[in-house]
Amino acid sequence: MKRFILKVLTLVFILFFGVLIGMQYANEGMMKMRGYSDPSFEQPLSLQEAAPGEVEASFLGNTLSTHDLEVKQKQLEEVKSFNLFSQIGKGLAQFITGFIQGILSVFGGILSLVS
Repeated sequence: MKRFILKVLTLVFILFFGVLIGMQYANEGMMKMRGYSDPSFEQPLSLQEAAPGEVEASFLGNTLSTHDLEVKQKQLEEVKSFNLFSQIGKGLAQFITGFIQGILSVFGGILSLVS
């Protein structure tokens, strides 16, 4: 089952990047066909160096930056909404961690008695 999921995810990523490459190739073909660069035809994916050490990216005409992500993260932290599945996952993780630590401490105690 793991191999199947891995194969499917690999295929999805390959096809996704294939679509992006195809969009870029079609954009270049449209520019060649027209004979001049039209600003209405934006590149699907572009990376530019804004400042030394900083990279600015745009995806389908939308500019992506780390500042936008930080602002969105702060907004999500301010909302402090209750997510049932998140709480269940945290509780389950704490339970499993405690359970495994208990088992390891028991085995550690048994091993210290044996040696």
